[in-house]
Amino acid sequence: MALTSDAAMVLFYDFEGDPAGHDTWHSREHLHERLSVPGFLRASRWVSTGAGPRCLVIYEVDDVAVATSPAYLERLEHPTPWTAAVMPRFRGMTRGFGHVVAASGHGLGAAALAVRFEPEPGAGERLSGWIAQHVLPAVSAVPGIMSTCLFRPAPPPPMTREQSLRGPDTPMPWLLLATAYDPAATAGSTGIDPAAFVHNGAAAPPEIGRYALHCVATTQEVARTTPS
Repeated sequence: MALTSDAAMVLFYDFEGDPAGHDTWHSREHLHERLSVPGFLRASRWVSTGAGPRCLVIYEVDDVAVATSPAYLERLEHPTPWTAAVMPRFRGMTRGFGHVVAASGHGLGAAALAVRFEPEPGAGERLSGWIAQHVLPAVSAVPGIMSTCLFRPAPPPPMTREQSLRGPDTPMPWLLLATAYDPAATAGSTGIDPAAFVHNGAAAPPEIGRYALHCVATTQEVARTTPS
């Protein structure tokens, strides 16, 4: 998949009130701030086209160790005034770091299919092996799909002042992410069979969301610009 590394921080959440307020803050200040932290490589924001949390945000990082790096924790413990005003309006935050453990295809499409799930205790290896061997290739073969990858979550990051402004986060689950150049490719079954996930070790049928790309920014851009 067209990621800049094999590690990322992933967030799913809703926002109370006019989402334009969130989008302005996130685009003009927050993305710039995060991508100024050493270890952050690229950020993308996606918006739901159906059921599920409105926002999916992916911060690609050079390693999950960024979660406890001094530079990142310093920002989390000292949120800006704009961040402090916006954070209490976040709802249902799911957040965490994860590794890419399997992938198929290449390239980044403008539509995304996000499949969230948890394995039964002790079934993680069996479930991820089945997904890598059977599910990712099947999804990648759907016309219009560019690429797929499977994220395995790392241990949850520590509580910080920024997180306390919005309340405790739900830890990141396992995530299968596929992107497509044709949004219609994410609208059908795409080879995702919830019953088969349970049969192969998932604790419950997966949550499936569909998203459209909203914006992308890179650390190289940020190094050349100032926040708006």
